[in-house]
Amino acid sequence: MGSRRPPGIKFNFMKKTFLLALVLFTTGTFAQEKMLTKNGRVIFEATVPAFEEVKGKNESATCVLNPSTGEIASLALIKGFRFKIALMEEHFNENYMESDKYPKATFRGKIEGFNVANLTSTAKDYNIKGKLELHGKSKEITVPAKIRRTEAGIEIVSDFKVSVNDFNIRIPSVVQNKVSKNVSVHTEFTVK
Repeated sequence: MGSRRPPGIKFNFMKKTFLLALVLFTTGTFAQEKMLTKNGRVIFEATVPAFEEVKGKNESATCVLNPSTGEIASLALIKGFRFKIALMEEHFNENYMESDKYPKATFRGKIEGFNVANLTSTAKDYNIKGKLELHGKSKEITVPAKIRRTEAGIEIVSDFKVSVNDFNIRIPSVVQNKVSKNVSVHTEFTVK
């Protein structure tokens, strides 16, 4: 006597296979809607001429772009910033940014007039309007950006300034003249 499966088992197997295929197809479709990177660069500089360089670099920032809407979001962990001098990195995390209390910087916004179909290998100028959240405070900002299509994906590069006063970042009086209150920020993201 051969092993015979009850009729319900074949139906359940087919049903599970169909559901799995549907989930994989749906996930693939949704995944194509957003482009991202987890190794974006954020560099800030608060150097005052004639004094020691105050510059930090984070090369593990995340950026997500919805190419159909132009919506964009980025996140950088504060403890991910590296400095030439270890003591400066320690002061940055403990005294200025209080990174245990405020562990990340985020930006959420929208690229104005963005149309992914119009991108070429030549960078075009755009404005990105959104909200920057840093050190427990948030501020609406407009960031100029250069965006282009590359072999690696869509490249988004921006340079802007942030005032430490807008985010309640206190600079101790001892180093007040050695650290700029207007910080230059440079970001580079290639999303795919």
